Amino acid sequence: MRQARTLMVQGTTSDAGKSTLVAGLARLLWRRGVRVAPFKPQNMALNSAVTVDGGEIGRAQALQAIAAGLEPHTDMNPVLLKPSTDIGAQVIIHGRAVANLSARDYHNYKPRAMAAVLESYGRLADAYEAVLVEGAGSPAEINLRDRDIANMGFAEEVDCPVILVADIDRGGVFAHLVGTLDLLSPTEQARVKGFVINRFRGDIGLLQSGLDWLEARTGRPVLGVVPYLHGLFLDAEDALADARAEKGEARLRVVAPVYPRISNHTDLDALRLHPQVDFSWVGPGQNMPPADLIVLPGSKAVQADLAWLRQQGWEESIKRHLRYGGKVVAICGGYQMLGRQLHDPLGLEGKPGSVAGLSLLDTETELEAEKQLQTVTGSLCLPGGAPVNGYEIHMGVTRGLALARPAVQLADGRADGALSEDGQILGTYLHGLFDHPDALAALLAWAGVSDAERIDLSARRQADLERLADSLEASLDLPRLAACFGPGIAADALLAAAPAKLA
Repeated sequence: MRQARTLMVQGTTSDAGKSTLVAGLARLLWRRGVRVAPFKPQNMALNSAVTVDGGEIGRAQALQAIAAGLEPHTDMNPVLLKPSTDIGAQVIIHGRAVANLSARDYHNYKPRAMAAVLESYGRLADAYEAVLVEGAGSPAEINLRDRDIANMGFAEEVDCPVILVADIDRGGVFAHLVGTLDLLSPTEQARVKGFVINRFRGDIGLLQSGLDWLEARTGRPVLGVVPYLHGLFLDAEDALADARAEKGEARLRVVAPVYPRISNHTDLDALRLHPQVDFSWVGPGQNMPPADLIVLPGSKAVQADLAWLRQQGWEESIKRHLRYGGKVVAICGGYQMLGRQLHDPLGLEGKPGSVAGLSLLDTETELEAEKQLQTVTGSLCLPGGAPVNGYEIHMGVTRGLALARPAVQLADGRADGALSEDGQILGTYLHGLFDHPDALAALLAWAGVSDAERIDLSARRQADLERLADSLEASLDLPRLAACFGPGIAADALLAAAPAKLA
């Protein structure tokens, strides 16, 4: 007999705040003693994470697991789509890549995907006291309603209540909420138990007339107005976080290109947030500004993104940067680009074939059908041997003479990546390269800042999850939210007094 109460968070648009709200609610319930699990039936994202059971899920669900005090597991995101072209994606089921399908072919595949979704949901519902489900995009996308598994299709299948979240910072929040509700079927409308308005800044008194109108117009309560939280750090999915965080005096200039298929961009969060690093994302049509360090991030379509780099003038810019003594770090797909040749004989990321790399490292990479998925620890092959931890997600196998000078020595005995003979280039498959405070300090010293301020990304993430939960506790109507869950442990916890905070 399933004990879990399930609540689904759907949004009026992409980036409305679904992931953030689920993460905050997970932390709020967890610290009130509820065993809660996050769940997203279907995610489309290029930023992913490796799970404790050796699979791959969306980054947002990994963050939500951390918020709930759990290790990320493949059941938390049973279907992950990683776009490789504008009309096709790699399909990952229960953490493993099973096919590369066009959008049309995936539509026909959806019944099989739904079976995987229900299987994972069933296991979570049996194991936890509450399940927080995140929708995808918007339930009002009419063209995606047929065979839907991500939004109301799932909610109808498992018979769970829904709350709608909208981002007031975008403008038109009442139109978003009323319009979304209006486009749902009568049974779907009945599932919507209330609204959350996200990212509000200003005088709440000036908003009250709109809130009253919304409740009268829809017959549903506004569960809360969540304030805009400046400087909140939570792992973003595909939307690149603002690089221009508030800084003191920057001592290192770092730039990174925004390829069309950039993946795992959160690898650069530690640099982006460091108070002494002037970090810039460089998008299409923008010239590369002067820099001390260039970082080439991961890519889901390495050959195509390399072609884009060349079209944007990056090849010459990187080589000029190196001639003047600058440093380059390349991660996963970026690391593959540095070699002499890139081979994709099976057409895993595009048309089968080979292309010339940047020839900055004596390596060649061939994409193979079996994806490498594992969490790893080790030490940097830099002075001091700083510890690193992270994960590998790649289909490429890299070989060549440059591997004789590895970038990382892994605890399992393997060596990873390469350091150039002149010490200017570091390439690695290790996602999370900058996340360990000691590794970050060592890499900044290698790049030119020997006494950089120490920052701990994990501690910052936990602190901001607490800050988010505090904000939800203060801004949400918890009794009304409890009523959305229905009777049970989650509702009882929300109705109880807030636990005392440790001094």
